[in-house]
Amino acid sequence: MSRARDIADLSSVSARLDTLGATEGALSNRNVIINGQMQCWQRATAATTANNSYNTVDRFRAYSSGGAYTTERSTDNPNGTGNGYSLKCQVTTADTSIAAGEYAFINHEIEAQNLQHLQYGTSSAKNVTLSFWVKSSKTGTYTVGVYKHANGATAYMYRKEYTISAANTWEKKEFTISPTAGSTTFMTTSGGAIANNNGNGFGVSFNLMLGSNFHGTNDAWAADAKYGTSNQVNWMDSTSNNFYITQIQMEVGEAATPFEHRSYNDEFLRCCRYYYQIAGSDEKGTSGKHVGGAVMRGATGFYGFPMTFPVPMRAVPTFTFADVVPYVGDLGGSAASTLTLGGANTNNFSVSGTVSAISGATQGDSALLYMAANADDYVRFDAEL
Repeated sequence: MSRARDIADLSSVSARLDTLGATEGALSNRNVIINGQMQCWQRATAATTANNSYNTVDRFRAYSSGGAYTTERSTDNPNGTGNGYSLKCQVTTADTSIAAGEYAFINHEIEAQNLQHLQYGTSSAKNVTLSFWVKSSKTGTYTVGVYKHANGATAYMYRKEYTISAANTWEKKEFTISPTAGSTTFMTTSGGAIANNNGNGFGVSFNLMLGSNFHGTNDAWAADAKYGTSNQVNWMDSTSNNFYITQIQMEVGEAATPFEHRSYNDEFLRCCRYYYQIAGSDEKGTSGKHVGGAVMRGATGFYGFPMTFPVPMRAVPTFTFADVVPYVGDLGGSAASTLTLGGANTNNFSVSGTVSAISGATQGDSALLYMAANADDYVRFDAEL
């Protein structure tokens, strides 16, 4: 390699380090958004109607209170960014007359203890930069809201307008959020503190439609829950409207750095802190699973179902299941009518519980818990914010 090439490469590295230095952030683990690249979809990948819950992509909740729209996984993505998927939203029932209390938005919640480096609630509170790629068939002014949850202090909201200039064209948006935006001191005094716990820290909303109850001042913190401004377009006004978003990054500093690509395994484990699912057939095409074992302790059922989570969950999870089948030797198996968690060994690291017995099983028999190759068969653990 020539000396000139060496110098050029060193200059390139130096320039990138200067950019990272301007963010006041680390070389890795800069992005506090989990699954911003839309890699993990434990619940569903096909179009699913937004219902104020997590129903498709991990860590992003779809809210709607007027008309209807779906969310789904899309392979449409910004060319040249190294991204595989985006979140697609599609209007299915139009709402052309917005009531004051209506809304439609995509929300991402950030755990409070993951935001301690922002130093909110002190005079050292830091700037934060949000960047993302977006595309829509409907141009105009959109808004992003950042809600600082109370969680032991005071709740505040920040909102920022951005413009989608060209229809059906990927555009990168980025802006810096000052802790004193709007010439306020909310975030630099004690009420702006973010608790160092596993509760809600920030809620980041990408708004699609907002009634007048949710209109506030652009680029300013306020003691309210107004997610956007009066300039927000009504994206819900036509069934022709779609909206795509991906590569969402929030980081400390005054400049947006290149998107922090993380491996699927890394991102999946981050998602599992909030939601973990074992399904008979999943997004990666794996089919049929053994989910644990149990031993018949008496006449009422099998005791067992021990399971350790891939990572510690945010809190002791809620639990749902469908068509988990205990098999006992020649007796075969039948779908469990009950499968419950409980006992001193259930926590945010692991679970234990009981499963209903099958006919003919006697004390001391052991059972294998199994679900067939069916996407409707599942065991789910939910500790979402």
